[in-house]
Amino acid sequence: MALQFHHISRPIAPAPALSSLQSLSSWPTKHSTIVGDGHRTVNLTSSKASIKIRSTVTVRSSLETSGPAVVVGVVTEVDKDTFWPIVNAAGDKTVVLDMYTQWCGPCKIIAPKFQGLAEKYLDVVFLKLDCNQENKPLAKELGIKVVPTFKILKHGKIVKEVTGAKFDNLVASMEEVRSS
Repeated sequence: MALQFHHISRPIAPAPALSSLQSLSSWPTKHSTIVGDGHRTVNLTSSKASIKIRSTVTVRSSLETSGPAVVVGVVTEVDKDTFWPIVNAAGDKTVVLDMYTQWCGPCKIIAPKFQGLAEKYLDVVFLKLDCNQENKPLAKELGIKVVPTFKILKHGKIVKEVTGAKFDNLVASMEEVRSS
């Protein structure tokens, strides 16, 4: 994993003697990519004037800069914009999607059990999608008819579906897909 350091140095406040110097936006920046332990010392100096410098260092891993994060051990809320990128980033991991609504009683009852599955099965990605008006196009694309509906995906394709708050059926379907 590579760490990308972006180091920016800018004057804290322009001094009168700096009026003839470059504009603030043209002050030096330093970009570095570090592989390994991530230690780097950056020294920026200016021989033109003696001023106070404020430095900002932002550190990002290559995982942060390369796309959506796939998180295991928790249930991740998705929407129409984040669902497919996360599913595609999951690669060969099994993905279980809980399609629910805020007003659905059975959805509220099964939600803590779904969270428990996420904590137990660390090789599975657990997602939830609120089938509200904003996410209606995705819900329609996925063919939802009732809530809750659980879609189980492998390699970006839906391979199983469980409709209703049928926890035992969900676990059995998920384990079947995991083992295949």
